[in-house]
Amino acid sequence: MVSLTLLSTALMGLLVVATFVAVAQIGAQRTAPGQESADTYTVVTDSLREISQQPVVWAVAFIGITLGVVGTAVLAVGSFGLSEGLSGTLLTLSYAAVALLIAGFVFLGAYFAARGRGLGNAHGVMAGSFATGLLFLLLIAVQLLVGVIG
Repeated sequence: MVSLTLLSTALMGLLVVATFVAVAQIGAQRTAPGQESADTYTVVTDSLREISQQPVVWAVAFIGITLGVVGTAVLAVGSFGLSEGLSGTLLTLSYAAVALLIAGFVFLGAYFAARGRGLGNAHGVMAGSFATGLLFLLLIAVQLLVGVIG
């Protein structure tokens, strides 16, 4: 028991030291305002931003996610010779994917609504977190009243 505690303490200490080293390296690489540097992070984020602003990417992602969720649900409820445990797991995975998509839409909707009204990133994250929390609170209340899950 003592050796596990010592090992855990040592690993957490290494994690703290690694965090401080990483933060120090990031702080040392910053440039003064007005000086532009084309580092890897900026190049990657700019290219991802350009890709994500194309409607074709959004359409392909939507079709891929839809086919994935529907395919998982069909595999779970269809008679394809899968075991009972695997079918239940696939159905649970399908439910979790739909719930994650709904929670993501609620979060991003509130986030972009706050950002569209001229508020900052922190305000958008706060609005999204609040809206997602309300969604989970509603789910808990419906579960207590009706028993939706399990």
